[in-house]
Amino acid sequence: MARRVRDLMDEITPLDIPFTGARHVAGPSDLRVASWNLHKCVGSDGRFDPDRSAAVIAELGADIVALQEADKRFGRRTGLLDLAALERACGLAPLRVSDLPDGHGWHGNALLVRPGTAARVRRLRLPGVEPRGALVAELDLPTGPLRVVAAHLGLLRRSRTRQARAILEAITAGEPMPTLLLGDLNEWHPGARSSLRALEPLFGLPGRAPASFPAALPVLALDRILGLPQGLVADVTAHDSPRARIASDHLPLTAWVRLDRAAQALPRAA
Repeated sequence: MARRVRDLMDEITPLDIPFTGARHVAGPSDLRVASWNLHKCVGSDGRFDPDRSAAVIAELGADIVALQEADKRFGRRTGLLDLAALERACGLAPLRVSDLPDGHGWHGNALLVRPGTAARVRRLRLPGVEPRGALVAELDLPTGPLRVVAAHLGLLRRSRTRQARAILEAITAGEPMPTLLLGDLNEWHPGARSSLRALEPLFGLPGRAPASFPAALPVLALDRILGLPQGLVADVTAHDSPRARIASDHLPLTAWVRLDRAAQALPRAA
């Protein structure tokens, strides 16, 4: 794997986009993406309210949304959202990844995209004590290809490190293309203690991120939106609305993806 990572990095030219601290001004081809652990549609008030969860997703105004805990965890893992109402509210629908006709995701991970988006999806079983998984989706978008990895990592640091390495293996096994990693990565340790250091060969050492947990008074950056190559992702922000603060124990994250500029940093297929 280490050799494949080095080969992939040799093929990628980092974008020369200086960070200024200013909010990103979206261009006509930029995508808005989001990630949210919706806590099985149970809010901090203890209410199960899928309509409220769908309303928060609509607030995000995103083109692609990675959801965690979108299905029941035990028993028959059926989906928890009203997909028809969700599509009416925000124009998004989940990629078909569940073995059940009424399931939304894989190990609770669902990926919402514009209906009709062509995609090749791989379900990745992640190692660890708890049953965990990730989705690896290669999307064919008008501005070019985009790989999206939607993941929910485990509660144990040792498991998270192994899971991060498994995700890197899945990425490096594919063709070079702009890549997003979105999800609840469950990592609160910074620096050398962080299990996210395992992502460093491709994504660099993850730096500071918006606090997203607990939603009512966020102090921990458990959720992440990371991009490859450097400069693909801009303006990662916690969506802190009155409805979002109560709809789950996590706040959603949003970001902009500069796919047209990132494509210039990757080798073009013949």
